[in-house]
Amino acid sequence: MGAYRSVFRSDLFAGQTVVVTGGGSGIGRCTAHELAALGAHVVLVGRKPAKLTATAAEIAEDAEDRGSADAVSWHACDIRDEEAVKATVAAVVAARGHIDGLVNNAGGQFPAPLSAISQKGFETVVRTNLVGGFLVAREVYVQSMATRGGAIVNIVADMWHSMPGMGHSGAARAGMVNFTQTAAVEWAPSGVRVNAVAPGWIASSGLDNYEGAVKALIPRLKAAVPLGRLGTEAECSAAICFLLSEAAAFISGSTLRVDGAAPNASLIWPTQEHDNSRPFDGFHRSKPPEVLR
Repeated sequence: MGAYRSVFRSDLFAGQTVVVTGGGSGIGRCTAHELAALGAHVVLVGRKPAKLTATAAEIAEDAEDRGSADAVSWHACDIRDEEAVKATVAAVVAARGHIDGLVNNAGGQFPAPLSAISQKGFETVVRTNLVGGFLVAREVYVQSMATRGGAIVNIVADMWHSMPGMGHSGAARAGMVNFTQTAAVEWAPSGVRVNAVAPGWIASSGLDNYEGAVKALIPRLKAAVPLGRLGTEAECSAAICFLLSEAAAFISGSTLRVDGAAPNASLIWPTQEHDNSRPFDGFHRSKPPEVLR
């Protein structure tokens, strides 16, 4: 199977505990693999134990090949449930002693125009993509980082020029960007940095969750990206690892876009078809989503 080909040094996160929500699939799974390859003990958090155990088994197998026996653990948790989040973070702190990093990656949405989204549907997406992320970050801060510092990276989305067809997610992600900026100020005296990564269109397993017109559109998305392609999970993970690392010690309250300049595309400067952008994919276990095969 090989090993993760990170651009970072192999001991970058040695001795650190990093929580990755939504760590059972997609960008979260890839990031968890890279963090573990860089020496971290990764704690996977998500709603579905089957996904978590599968990813944990992969990480443990790779760690064994590296001679490491303490690379991963997991906890099933619905991040929308405040008491469950409190209990999960408490369990991690009890087992690991502290939490050094948090990748607030869990999220989800469904395609629909605003006129067709019910109150329940809107609130469900906001609870997942904004409230849940707040709850996890708050508890990690209160239960660990407030007394010893740390780094948080919130995963948002490309919503800079509106998000037609996913207005509930766009509103929640915009809120998470502002939460990131506010937490960066409030938690700075504790030595905590808070940043965000905004993936654009990424060739991740999440693309296979869509059907109908949205599914048909996915293979054509690259035509709207100035770099002429979709991004890879590893390109997002590299941005996340950088912001968690000591190299980003003076970066806080920022949002790093990983989107191939898609929000900057303009009708007065049409995107040209080309194949001159070479993707980086250091994730040895990556598989292209079915919709792009």
